[in-house]
Amino acid sequence: MEKYLVPLNPSPVTHKRLPSHGWKRSLIELNGRFEPKYRHHLSALLMQSYSEIGAFSHFYHVNGVPCQTHLNRIDSVANMDSPVPITRQGISALEFDTKGVYLVSVTKSGCLTVHDFESLYCHTNALLQCLKEDESKHVLHLSLNRQLDVVRWNLSNQDEVLRTRRTVTVHGSEVHKGLTDIAFTTVDKSRLIASDTNGVINLWDRRMGVLPSIELTTNCRSTINSIQLNVENQLVFGAGRHGIIYMWDLRGGRASAAFQSHKEVCHPPVTYWKLASMLEKIGTLKAQSAIVPKEVHSIDFDPSCPYQLAFHLDDGWSGVLDIYNFQVTHVHCPPPAWLNDSNISADLLYLRKPSWLPTYSVYVVGSSSANGIHLLDFYPDPSSPCHVDYSEEDVERHSGLGNQKQNKFVPLSEAVTACATHPINGTIIAGTKHSSLTVVSQRKQSISGGSHFIQK
Repeated sequence: MEKYLVPLNPSPVTHKRLPSHGWKRSLIELNGRFEPKYRHHLSALLMQSYSEIGAFSHFYHVNGVPCQTHLNRIDSVANMDSPVPITRQGISALEFDTKGVYLVSVTKSGCLTVHDFESLYCHTNALLQCLKEDESKHVLHLSLNRQLDVVRWNLSNQDEVLRTRRTVTVHGSEVHKGLTDIAFTTVDKSRLIASDTNGVINLWDRRMGVLPSIELTTNCRSTINSIQLNVENQLVFGAGRHGIIYMWDLRGGRASAAFQSHKEVCHPPVTYWKLASMLEKIGTLKAQSAIVPKEVHSIDFDPSCPYQLAFHLDDGWSGVLDIYNFQVTHVHCPPPAWLNDSNISADLLYLRKPSWLPTYSVYVVGSSSANGIHLLDFYPDPSSPCHVDYSEEDVERHSGLGNQKQNKFVPLSEAVTACATHPINGTIIAGTKHSSLTVVSQRKQSISGGSHFIQK
């Protein structure tokens, strides 16, 4: 019994303590949450686990007849010398609903398809001899015979037709005119925002009529490719042709003042950022690359870090604009497309639309020079390998986890134009230039009895 007792005056002899590396899992169990640094550590393992597990060509039918996207793909393969114009092929946009139950896709050929995600995912079973999606499981498939560039889930859940105040007719020209992106406010289902090819962002209050009540204007009439609302639904961001990101404040000095007006009102941007000028401030980047203004294909807020606004440029570069400090904090510059003999002139006809993973600050973007996607670590800290202040020596010295953080390239069977990530489990759906859907996730492994599980 005495050997378990502690004497009142312990022996002065001290023993050298072994170095402690910390019990990360125990801390999680005690605190009941993931620490940000530990979550970042896990993101490196998650990124390495992704691979292509299924691909589905758009060989679908409408009323027993091949749809327009189906016909265009067949014609392109059959007539290799004179293929269908590239502007009529490819997935333009993808989006999950908020619960991840349904996935909607649109094509340049004019097809809108709503997929049941669970059914789509189950068809990636590696034991199946033919990875062909069951058309009977489609929730909706429309072939509209006109180019579709963007798709969003309508929060008000109703059918409607809205118009802009500006109409453009271009005779003898193939320049595309119309709306380019759509966004909904989360505070009021009656309000809708859409950008157009005239450098204007239109704001509708659908209770007031079919015409926009507000126009947010730029100093030029070039296309705005992408728009985003900040998390408070008070700031609107838009970017496009000239490599500039604009910002408008909807409050106008009072909360939601702009939306309260029932008259047509034009509002210039509060401020704007020229990305080329901001990139030139990064000394190490300027020393290695000639930085010129590039078209912005897409902007998108990080769902796990609301001040990180990601941007993607037509030369394949991606980065993060910190809207609190007004500076570029992350940059990813893949090799130029011409190194891989990519058809640059054809690639310019596609607007690549990336997506964020729902957590971990990982940005998913289609490659501009190869068949595949980049998983980019845009964690809001210098420990991110894409951070402009990243230092391998500092990371290894302070993290104690080793230099495990790196970006991941996932090779796929076709070139990617658009990405969407499941809001809950992080499965990636990639739309391709040939209008296929590619499923990217963790590979399934068989166990006794023929059942399957997924390693997360």
